Amino acid sequence: MSWDEQALLPGRPGLPWWAAVLCALGLAALGVFVDMQRLNRLGVIFQICYFLGCVLAVVIVQRKGLFGPMVQPPLILAVAVPSVVLSAGSLPTGGGMIATALAVGTPLINGFPTMAITTGFTLVIGTLRLITQRRPSARHTTVDR
Repeated sequence: MSWDEQALLPGRPGLPWWAAVLCALGLAALGVFVDMQRLNRLGVIFQICYFLGCVLAVVIVQRKGLFGPMVQPPLILAVAVPSVVLSAGSLPTGGGMIATALAVGTPLINGFPTMAITTGFTLVIGTLRLITQRRPSARHTTVDR
């Protein structure tokens, strides 16, 4: 296994970027669905699933695919929340387009602090991986005899 195919733990193969993003998207969608059914708003379950999914994606992705999971938290929020809200039928029956926009926009606005914190963590972990998991140079390798 080459150095750029490793996950955060040395010697462990990492997932391709698209699999790591799907993992984070799936956990976030699960959290949105559970909280919308339970509370009709985003709550602690969403925050935990969203944070763990995004951080897990940065930890398990291959080194060469780090960019996607590092910048994915805002995109995951922008895709998962409206998709689940619209598909779960949590929309008001009357009020037209403005009521629908408020039903979708309110969870997005309320999820902003979680998204900002999660983005910070993913950027820090990803940057540390980029710094510490560099290409091994020829002069730093040892020859076994």
